[in-house]
Amino acid sequence: MAEEIKQNNTDKKEAVKTDDGFKPVKRGFGFGRDRGAKDEYETKLLDLARVTRVTGGGKRLRFRAVVIAGDKKSKIGIGIDKGRDVSQAIEKATSRAKKNLINIVIVDGTIPHQVEAKVGPARILLKPQRKGRGLVAGGAVRAICDLAGIKNVSSKILSGSKNKLNNARATMEALKKLKAK
Repeated sequence: MAEEIKQNNTDKKEAVKTDDGFKPVKRGFGFGRDRGAKDEYETKLLDLARVTRVTGGGKRLRFRAVVIAGDKKSKIGIGIDKGRDVSQAIEKATSRAKKNLINIVIVDGTIPHQVEAKVGPARILLKPQRKGRGLVAGGAVRAICDLAGIKNVSSKILSGSKNKLNNARATMEALKKLKAK
């Protein structure tokens, strides 16, 4: 009985073949999109904050998500977006991070030269390190350098800013300043 079912299944597959050798394409919703495609970017949620807007009718609560996306091969992006609930905010910020990707210069797992950047109140210093030293950084700087693929770097947050978003923006500006020697 099982052999007959297998026989019938193979007969149906042979009936699908056309005389020109091409199989007919079954088209559905989202013609060219491959929904099962694996994403090549890793993402990390850096910050999630509740923000309120006071209106005449009361307070409107929303969530702000800060997400970084990187491929660990010199591409990194940051996305900030708001949504009515946490999952919507994270999803929107993730898509924005993937749109705002920049290429950075990495030489032997480190940065080519020392660089400093200031965005708002946040000041960041990044220094190259020899191989094997590791990622000596904290907070937002560590997350960004890790997802960018920088393996050996020392950093210092020179300002007193504890704001993850400002530190992340300053780190991105510092990485944009890097030039190949």
